[in-house]
Amino acid sequence: MYAVIATGGKQYRVEKDGVLRIEKLAAEPGSTVEFDQVLLIADGDNVTVGKPLLKGSKVSATVESHGQGDKVAIVKFRRRKHYLRMKNHRQKYTQVRITAISA
Repeated sequence: MYAVIATGGKQYRVEKDGVLRIEKLAAEPGSTVEFDQVLLIADGDNVTVGKPLLKGSKVSATVESHGQGDKVAIVKFRRRKHYLRMKNHRQKYTQVRITAISA
């Protein structure tokens, strides 16, 4: 059984007991969060698709930790124009473990 949820402007395919890194949430490690924007639930050959969301379905998860991703270099450069801008970015994330998928 798996589901497709939307959070942080992205869509994720989740399964029970799966670990997922999503955009940072304002939740303490060890707490439970619920995702109510469920787009699809599939259980074997039985697939239910929302229009655009499934009403009454939710995915529960436990927050494991918070962290930062790898450093990404952002370079803007124009040759022969004396133009060079260099910046770095580290995206913050929340690691969650999916505990339940309810239809």
